[in-house]
Amino acid sequence: MKIAVVTDSTAYLTPEEAAANNIHVVPIPFTLNGKNYQEGVDITTDDFYEQMKTSKSFPTTSQPPIGELMQLYSQLADDGYDAVISIHLTKTISGFLNTVAQIAEEMKDKIKIVPFDSYVTVRLMGILALDCAKFIRQGDDLDTVLDKLVKLRSTIRDDFVVDDLQNLVRGGRLSNASAFVGSILRIKPLLSFDNDRHAIEAFEKVRSMKRAKIRVEQIFDQKVAAVDYPVRAMVIHANAKEEGQKWMEKLQADHPDIKFELSYFGPVIGVHLGQGALAIGWMQDTDKQPL
Repeated sequence: MKIAVVTDSTAYLTPEEAAANNIHVVPIPFTLNGKNYQEGVDITTDDFYEQMKTSKSFPTTSQPPIGELMQLYSQLADDGYDAVISIHLTKTISGFLNTVAQIAEEMKDKIKIVPFDSYVTVRLMGILALDCAKFIRQGDDLDTVLDKLVKLRSTIRDDFVVDDLQNLVRGGRLSNASAFVGSILRIKPLLSFDNDRHAIEAFEKVRSMKRAKIRVEQIFDQKVAAVDYPVRAMVIHANAKEEGQKWMEKLQADHPDIKFELSYFGPVIGVHLGQGALAIGWMQDTDKQPL
């Protein structure tokens, strides 16, 4: 069986990574200052954050046109693929995955499309897509690849801090906003994707960004020490590259046995987090310990 891999632009893969691993990336549209863009296609992340500083209206995101998605899957079928594993940002923050599921039903006689909820987004999802491509190259069949993806997904963890909650609250992406709204201007909230509901939840209030980062480090240390597999980790920033780089270097020095990388929140996720957000994400390192 010939299997294709599809993901969306919030995986934040480089064009080189996508091409080298034969991963098809679907750009997600968003609107900023009344103009429509496709993430990763017609605006850079730096330009997005610069424009957002002066935006008179709250940026919005939308889903890729169904016709374009169907065209992609149809082309993959014409190229000889029997199945597609379509890995996307979790349905708790976007209806995109539900759309893919509808298309899968409509196109089931042409090609088998397997919608796969990453339960997260950003570079963590990108690693899922990269490992999916690796499993396929190894010769794993569809069921084996999916089983490995489920196992790998279960190791994903993240904790992040935003400068304030206003964008998340306005965008409706914070599941327990009512418990934190009253303190928006006075705290640096710590957030994570809840492991059971896979929704963004604020779980702790800290009085400064410095203290928030220290607390996130403590949580990271505790959780990594509790697992029985090697992890790979990343620092993710929203237009705070210098601060993110310094934080990553500190974490790397504290954990020399863990592979760290620096990534970013692009426009579609940055719309909701706002500028200055920082995160640590991690998951099993399948290069060190294969599934």
